[in-house]
Amino acid sequence: MRRDVLRVLLGALLLGVLATGNAAPEADRWPRWEAHDPDATAEIDHSAWSEWLGDYRVEPGGDGVARLDYAAAKANGRAALTGYIDRLTDVAISDYNRDQQFAYWVNLYNAVTVAVVLDHYPVASIRDIDISPQWFSSGPWGKELVTVEGQALTLNDIEHRILRPIWEDPRVHYAVNCASIGCPNLQPVAFSADNTERLLDRGARAYINNRRGAAVEDGELVVSSIYHWFQADFGGTEDSVIGHLRQYAEGELAARLSERSGYDDHRYDWSLNDVQ
Repeated sequence: MRRDVLRVLLGALLLGVLATGNAAPEADRWPRWEAHDPDATAEIDHSAWSEWLGDYRVEPGGDGVARLDYAAAKANGRAALTGYIDRLTDVAISDYNRDQQFAYWVNLYNAVTVAVVLDHYPVASIRDIDISPQWFSSGPWGKELVTVEGQALTLNDIEHRILRPIWEDPRVHYAVNCASIGCPNLQPVAFSADNTERLLDRGARAYINNRRGAAVEDGELVVSSIYHWFQADFGGTEDSVIGHLRQYAEGELAARLSERSGYDDHRYDWSLNDVQ
């Protein structure tokens, strides 16, 4: 009898996990990281990250996907990447203004994501890096990977407890990169206080006008699963998602979206954004 009950409970748990396996973490504001100095004028130097990207990031090809040469980076670029991340984690980021903080968190997230892939490369997908401590979890997002101001942080902390809830800008999703084909492209240069607006809009426009972001196929509108998983960030409804897409859509896509109030399906490609 006890075995039967246990079997039912485990089955229910597994079904729940499967049902929510692609559910996105909610934005959960972490007050600890709201501290900032609006009058601060100090700037953080991210030139090392821009140089690193110049060495190992490959510009988009015909499919519009920017890729990384992970093999070359693992062989020759790991030390430089580690040095950049170490310098970032030594920064007392609470002493900076909001613009500097946004660029800092985005660059830290992206650099740490690349670093964790390099540590486990070769892999077919970042989801194969099963180092998160939670049961039934996949990927590296739940593991504490860096320490800032004495606080250990996960990638989930940076994205879902700092960037998304504190800035409340849906374009965050075009800034952070999860090392996957389905993700918006990793930008060719580091974010900075001066270029953030330009890079966010460029990222949004490039992604939305690529089939990874939105496409009408056989009469159906298929969007990136980002807009489904994080629908709350784009207004909370399918109609508000369409409104966001219209802001950046061009040409035929813009014309097709003018007739839409929702989408028919969503998809996402978790394959590693590797040149191989």
